[in-house]
Amino acid sequence: MTNNIFPPELLRVVDANLNRLKEGIRVIEDIARYVHNDKELSTALKNLRHQCRIEPLEALLESRDSESDVLRPTMQSEMNRTDLRSILIANYKRGQESSRVLEELYKIVDPGLSERFKQIRYELYTLEKRNLLNQ
Repeated sequence: MTNNIFPPELLRVVDANLNRLKEGIRVIEDIARYVHNDKELSTALKNLRHQCRIEPLEALLESRDSESDVLRPTMQSEMNRTDLRSILIANYKRGQESSRVLEELYKIVDPGLSERFKQIRYELYTLEKRNLLNQ
Protein backbone atom coordinates (compact mmCIF):
# COMPACT_ATOMS: atom_id res chain seq x y z
CA MET A 1 0.00 0.00 0.00
CA THR A 2 1.42 3.34 -0.95
CA ASN A 3 0.40 6.59 0.61
CA ASN A 4 0.66 8.62 -2.59
CA ILE A 5 -3.06 8.10 -3.19
CA PHE A 6 -3.79 10.61 -0.45
CA PRO A 7 -3.31 14.32 -1.13
CA PRO A 8 -0.53 15.85 1.02
CA GLU A 9 -2.92 17.45 3.51
CA LEU A 10 -4.49 14.06 4.25
CA LEU A 11 -1.07 12.44 4.56
CA ARG A 12 -0.35 15.04 7.22
CA VAL A 13 -3.49 13.90 9.09
CA VAL A 14 -2.37 10.28 8.76
CA ASP A 15 1.13 11.11 10.01
CA ALA A 16 -0.12 13.09 13.00
CA ASN A 17 -2.60 10.41 14.03
CA LEU A 18 -0.16 7.55 13.56
CA ASN A 19 2.35 9.38 15.78
CA ARG A 20 -0.35 10.16 18.35
CA LEU A 21 -1.50 6.54 18.36
CA LYS A 22 1.98 5.10 18.89
CA GLU A 23 2.90 7.73 21.49
CA GLY A 24 -0.28 7.08 23.49
CA ILE A 25 0.33 3.35 23.49
CA ARG A 26 3.97 3.87 24.48
CA VAL A 27 3.06 5.97 27.52
CA ILE A 28 0.67 3.25 28.74
CA GLU A 29 3.21 0.54 27.95
CA ASP A 30 5.96 2.22 29.95
CA ILE A 31 3.69 2.71 32.98
CA ALA A 32 2.61 -0.93 32.80
CA ARG A 33 6.22 -2.08 32.43
CA TYR A 34 8.16 0.14 34.81
CA VAL A 35 5.59 1.20 37.41
CA HIS A 36 3.25 -1.80 37.62
CA ASN A 37 5.73 -4.49 36.50
CA ASP A 38 2.91 -6.00 34.42
CA LYS A 39 4.62 -8.19 31.86
CA GLU A 40 1.40 -9.41 30.23
CA LEU A 41 -0.02 -5.92 29.66
CA SER A 42 3.36 -4.50 28.63
CA THR A 43 3.79 -7.25 26.05
CA ALA A 44 0.25 -6.81 24.70
CA LEU A 45 0.80 -3.06 24.33
CA LYS A 46 4.19 -3.51 22.70
CA ASN A 47 2.70 -5.94 20.18
CA LEU A 48 -0.16 -3.54 19.51
CA ARG A 49 2.23 -0.62 19.02
CA HIS A 50 4.21 -2.65 16.50
CA GLN A 51 1.03 -3.13 14.44
CA CYS A 52 0.78 0.66 14.08
CA ARG A 53 2.78 1.16 10.93
CA ILE A 54 2.14 2.51 7.47
CA GLU A 55 4.49 2.27 4.52
CA PRO A 56 6.22 4.05 2.97
CA LEU A 57 7.46 6.12 5.87
CA GLU A 58 9.06 8.66 3.54
CA ALA A 59 5.68 9.86 2.25
CA LEU A 60 4.54 10.52 5.82
CA LEU A 61 7.75 12.33 6.72
CA GLU A 62 7.48 14.52 3.63
CA SER A 63 3.95 15.54 4.63
CA ARG A 64 4.94 16.43 8.21
CA ASP A 65 4.78 20.11 9.11
CA SER A 66 4.95 20.23 12.89
CA GLU A 67 6.52 23.70 12.83
CA SER A 68 3.32 25.29 11.54
CA ASP A 69 0.83 23.15 13.48
CA VAL A 70 -1.85 25.60 14.61
CA LEU A 71 -2.36 23.68 17.87
CA ARG A 72 1.30 23.12 18.66
CA PRO A 73 1.31 25.23 21.84
CA THR A 74 0.27 23.22 24.90
CA MET A 75 -3.38 23.65 25.80
CA GLN A 76 -4.37 24.02 29.45
CA SER A 77 -6.49 20.86 29.30
CA GLU A 78 -3.36 18.88 28.41
CA MET A 79 -1.81 19.92 31.71
CA ASN A 80 -4.70 18.60 33.83
CA ARG A 81 -3.22 15.33 35.04
CA THR A 82 -3.51 14.60 38.74
CA ASP A 83 -2.11 11.08 38.97
CA LEU A 84 -0.99 8.07 36.94
CA ARG A 85 -4.59 6.96 36.42
CA SER A 86 -5.45 10.27 34.72
CA ILE A 87 -2.38 9.87 32.50
CA LEU A 88 -3.45 6.34 31.58
CA ILE A 89 -7.00 7.45 30.79
CA ALA A 90 -5.78 10.35 28.63
CA ASN A 91 -3.44 8.10 26.69
CA TYR A 92 -5.97 5.31 26.16
CA LYS A 93 -8.37 7.94 24.77
CA ARG A 94 -5.59 9.43 22.63
CA GLY A 95 -4.88 6.03 21.12
CA GLN A 96 -8.54 5.16 20.59
CA GLU A 97 -9.35 8.48 18.93
CA SER A 98 -6.30 8.36 16.68
CA SER A 99 -6.98 4.81 15.57
CA ARG A 100 -10.55 5.85 14.74
CA VAL A 101 -9.30 8.71 12.53
CA LEU A 102 -6.95 6.32 10.71
CA GLU A 103 -9.72 3.74 10.38
CA GLU A 104 -12.02 6.30 8.77
CA LEU A 105 -9.43 7.74 6.38
CA TYR A 106 -8.28 4.35 5.16
CA LYS A 107 -11.86 3.26 4.41
CA ILE A 108 -11.60 5.28 1.20
CA VAL A 109 -8.27 3.85 0.00
CA ASP A 110 -7.43 0.59 1.79
CA PRO A 111 -10.23 -1.28 3.60
CA GLY A 112 -7.75 -3.85 4.94
CA LEU A 113 -5.69 -1.19 6.66
CA SER A 114 -8.89 0.44 7.88
CA GLU A 115 -9.85 -2.87 9.48
CA ARG A 116 -6.42 -3.16 11.16
CA PHE A 117 -6.90 0.23 12.82
CA LYS A 118 -10.41 -0.77 13.89
CA GLN A 119 -8.99 -3.90 15.55
CA ILE A 120 -6.32 -1.80 17.27
CA ARG A 121 -9.04 0.52 18.58
CA TYR A 122 -11.09 -2.37 19.97
CA GLU A 123 -8.01 -3.93 21.54
CA LEU A 124 -7.32 -0.61 23.26
CA TYR A 125 -10.90 -0.61 24.62
CA THR A 126 -10.34 -4.11 26.01
CA LEU A 127 -6.94 -3.33 27.53
CA GLU A 128 -8.24 -0.07 29.01
CA LYS A 129 -11.05 -1.87 30.82
CA ARG A 130 -8.78 -4.63 32.11
CA ASN A 131 -6.05 -2.20 33.14
CA LEU A 132 -8.15 0.49 34.82
CA LEU A 133 -10.54 -1.85 36.62
CA ASN A 134 -7.68 -3.91 38.06
CA GLN A 135 -5.87 -1.03 39.76
